[in-house]
Amino acid sequence: MKSSILAVPVLAVAIVAGVPDARADAPEPPAGAPVAQPVDRPYPGEIRLAVDASDVERRIVHVHEIITGLAADSVLFYPEWVPGWHSPGGPIDRLAGLEISAGGKHLAWARDPVNAYAFRVAIPPGLNALDLEFDYLAATSPRVGRQQWTRDILILDWNQVVLYPAGYFISRIPVDASINLPEHWQFASALETASAGGTKTDFRRVSLESLVDSPVYAGSHTARIDLDPGAAVPVYLDLFADRPESLVVAPAQVEAHRNLVQQAYKLFGSRHFAHYDFLLSLSEEIPFVGVEHHQSSANCDDSKYLVDWDNSSFAKDLLPHELTHSWNGKFRRPRDLWTPNLNVPMQGSLLWVYEGQTHYWGKVLAARSGLRTAQQSLDDLAYMAAYDGALPARKWRSLQDTTTDPILARGGHPRSWTTWQRYVDYYPEGALIWLDADTLIRERSRGKRSLDDFARRFFGIENGSMTAVTYTFEDVVKALNDVEAYDWAGFLRARLDAVDAPAPLDGVRRGGYRLTFTEAPGDYFKSAEKRWKRTNLLFSVGLEIDEREGTLSSVFWDSPAFKAGLTEGEKILAVDGFAYSAEILKDAIKSAAVSKAPLELIVKDGDRYRVARIEYSGGLRYPHLERDPAQAALLDDILAPRK
Repeated sequence: MKSSILAVPVLAVAIVAGVPDARADAPEPPAGAPVAQPVDRPYPGEIRLAVDASDVERRIVHVHEIITGLAADSVLFYPEWVPGWHSPGGPIDRLAGLEISAGGKHLAWARDPVNAYAFRVAIPPGLNALDLEFDYLAATSPRVGRQQWTRDILILDWNQVVLYPAGYFISRIPVDASINLPEHWQFASALETASAGGTKTDFRRVSLESLVDSPVYAGSHTARIDLDPGAAVPVYLDLFADRPESLVVAPAQVEAHRNLVQQAYKLFGSRHFAHYDFLLSLSEEIPFVGVEHHQSSANCDDSKYLVDWDNSSFAKDLLPHELTHSWNGKFRRPRDLWTPNLNVPMQGSLLWVYEGQTHYWGKVLAARSGLRTAQQSLDDLAYMAAYDGALPARKWRSLQDTTTDPILARGGHPRSWTTWQRYVDYYPEGALIWLDADTLIRERSRGKRSLDDFARRFFGIENGSMTAVTYTFEDVVKALNDVEAYDWAGFLRARLDAVDAPAPLDGVRRGGYRLTFTEAPGDYFKSAEKRWKRTNLLFSVGLEIDEREGTLSSVFWDSPAFKAGLTEGEKILAVDGFAYSAEILKDAIKSAAVSKAPLELIVKDGDRYRVARIEYSGGLRYPHLERDPAQAALLDDILAPRK
């Protein structure tokens, strides 16, 4: 193999001698014909979309689509940029069997050589409609990708099963959609039913924008709970489970979810939906996630969400977070995240508002509604503060730069060294910044104003409207100044753009608490460990273990475990000569605090075995917030329910 170092002087000689640079003759990259840009004009046709999702066992969706009103040479898009994911993640690799015809004749199609999400079709003269048939192949196992289905639950995202014409705003493209489900299955969606018979349901006509914003949850074991009985604007909790016993709901649980709706109304002072559905799957097979929509949210938790209520505090801010997005993200949306169609790239410069402030309100509303206790909420905040405060990646990367993470990690690919790379930290650190702002407003106004006032002024406008209102950084600053005059632009930019600066923990201090560490974890910490089946020792030796396989799921950069040479993916076999278990390791850490002797781990990496010695004698450390009597308990006021 030739060395690239040796090639450099050879190229230099060729240039000096007058020989043309070989790169000048390099072929031009392929370029397709320009694709029509989206224009805000009525689409002259319609989409009729029939989806057969009855093949649950094999996770195959068959699609029949008719698109009218097309020009002679048309471009059809498969959605690439899906709202809520902030990245180009449309699963086009799962589209198969595409056949297109017009007037009963098969037509050839060609994928654009530059844009793999664009399909070019030449329509014969005198015709303006296309007939499409294709399949969407949902993941059949975790090896293939994220699970959307089980044998008893189906989650259908419409962006996965539609192609649409380029050149128009998707808000101007009308769609008549229908779905065919397995016999006896029930479904829920923000879509309204036009007619139903047997296993087929026809939905009322909506725009393509509204269709994609209205996923369908379906299943064989379901329950629906009215969260605002008798209200003109109904809100429902729609449950879908693998087993019927997961659907048992206690009266106190119903009350907490009903409180959530009322506390959100009190916070924002408005509604921007005609009705709302919390769609929630309860399954170990479908990964934990929440995705925002305007009149619904798509949520996935495990089967113990209700039946192990007292030990699952970790997930209790999921529904509050996604409900908040109806105001922050769907109704009010960053200008650079609003796009006219599903194939124009999004920009996430304001994700620290879109997600960061939503993360904050999700945690606040979880406490105000009673979904979490005040102590569980404090423990959650303690974890965020401890993690952000110790994060070594702060030395080189700003929080603002993390708003590019959804694009950098297309599909959410895991990272081996998250604490050195950072990953979507605009969620937790964004929440800490907004806590800082909230307590600062309360302190400066002597308790007369708070971030609640910002929420009503900024998100509570135009009650009842569902038309998105965009905002910029300057709009956020102005709204904050309308609540409390201050240098908010400087406040925000200092925290967003800082490199090698302390974490924004002033809100904890100003809120009347200080971060401490104890030998015992709180309920929130134990709930998170149980939910993810992990042992979290990040704040002591600096590692986290996936207990399903006994492998290291994370090693904190520059921690004692890191300095011992440990890395993600290795398997711990023994601790100080004893076969590994979480309790054995914890006991060894406690013993080392007395003996000062290094921990000795036998680890396996592939087919290699070695001994790793961890120099650490600090004992077990779990984050907590301790009340500081020298400061007013502003944080207690923030978490208290509104009357």
